Amino acid sequence: MINMPEVKLGIVAVSRDCFPITLSENRRKAVAAAYEGELYECPTVVESERDMQKALQELREAGCNALVVYLGNFGPETAETLLVKYFHGPCMVVAAAEETGEDLIQGRGDAYCGMLNASYNLKLRNLKAYIPEYPVGCAEEVAKMIEEFVPIARAVIGIKNLKIISFGPRPQDFLACNAPIKQLHNLGVEIEENSELDLFEAFNKHAGDERIPQVVADMEKELGEGNKKPEILPKLAQYELTLLDWIEDHKGCRKYVAIAGKCWPAFQTQFGFVPCYVNSRLTGRGIPVSCEVDIYGALSEYIGTLASNDAVTLLDINNTVPADLYQSEIQGKYGYIQKDTFMGFHCGNTTSGKLTSCAMKYQLIMSRSLPQEVTQGTLEGDIVPGDITFFRLQSTADNQLRAYIANGEVLPVATRSFGGIGIFAIPEMGRFYRHVLIEGGFPHHGAVAFGHVGKTLFEVFKYLGVEPAAIGYNQPKSMRYPTENPFA
Repeated sequence: MINMPEVKLGIVAVSRDCFPITLSENRRKAVAAAYEGELYECPTVVESERDMQKALQELREAGCNALVVYLGNFGPETAETLLVKYFHGPCMVVAAAEETGEDLIQGRGDAYCGMLNASYNLKLRNLKAYIPEYPVGCAEEVAKMIEEFVPIARAVIGIKNLKIISFGPRPQDFLACNAPIKQLHNLGVEIEENSELDLFEAFNKHAGDERIPQVVADMEKELGEGNKKPEILPKLAQYELTLLDWIEDHKGCRKYVAIAGKCWPAFQTQFGFVPCYVNSRLTGRGIPVSCEVDIYGALSEYIGTLASNDAVTLLDINNTVPADLYQSEIQGKYGYIQKDTFMGFHCGNTTSGKLTSCAMKYQLIMSRSLPQEVTQGTLEGDIVPGDITFFRLQSTADNQLRAYIANGEVLPVATRSFGGIGIFAIPEMGRFYRHVLIEGGFPHHGAVAFGHVGKTLFEVFKYLGVEPAAIGYNQPKSMRYPTENPFA
């Protein structure tokens, strides 16, 4: 995967000056030994503000962009929280558990207590830090916490260095994808909005580009027997090169890019194809391209890419599973009622690696009102079965950040339909659909990560500033939604 940061972790041990400094230092060494990844051990143990400044300099010189503040003992409240304040990347704060009942005099660190004061001081200074669900542990447990911090840190770093490039206004009847962009700036994301005409001009300038045959050959290799529309590949290759060159020319001071692209109503007749397959190829490499100029959809996709370190997709929460299909293929075989299931669909933007098989086709819905030859370019196939996370980050009409997350799966059941599509199952989806998606005013587009990454996404959204109460999830039957009728 490209277009994402590499997390370079550093760990700093802190020590209250009335505790043995060696206790914190030795516990830090034990954590580093237990952690299997790359971890820079800052040699300075922080007892004071001057130590804090020295440690920050050492972290900068080591190239660290994410920090673990480790309370090996009670810790200095001011200096340890100023580490979080002045460090230039995401931070985690964790604490050491006591090792043995045989050494509770000189070997007692009281970090369990110190963690409370650290969290209080972070709030006093309005500082954000990742604190695990239970942030106190032995060396092996803290090492596991650090491992879980890595994708959170990767997402935060990526978002703070992201530019979203969009082309054209949202289509007339897709107002649900039109959301205030103020929250993008609040998150630290840059946005560059362009005209479709600008894109069309750039595309035409790429006519005859000497790189087109090489891209076509790569497309042919990827599609294999699914290359059903070979005549459209040169135009698609020209479009792919247009987007890639636009990214290089326009990302400016930002390191990472996502695209919110236009695909109708005039795109097909002017460009002569639909861009779905190109969107799928870029998204598969780590450059999400959302459909229908869905800016927050592109942002959600990029967050999912960072959290999962894998390709994602953007789908419509599209249609119900017919009763006869549910009864013949799902009921009694999988532990879901019919309302737990639905079909996630988009025209053809899911990368080939996430389809059971793929074929280049035309866009059936568009072809009902347009000549079929201008609707070529979709990548169709059933989505691979397995664990997924359905989620979205959205700015509401009143400019509030909201999100939802639901872990589920794609069932190994043939869809019997068209497009990039799968039969999804999410526990209590019916109630989630009504009391989170509808009640929360979310649009029909949802991002899909392949794997259960809900735990990571929840922490990322919190770190980015989404209030926990504004993050919806599929609650079990035993938990009533605030808007759920208690008499229903």
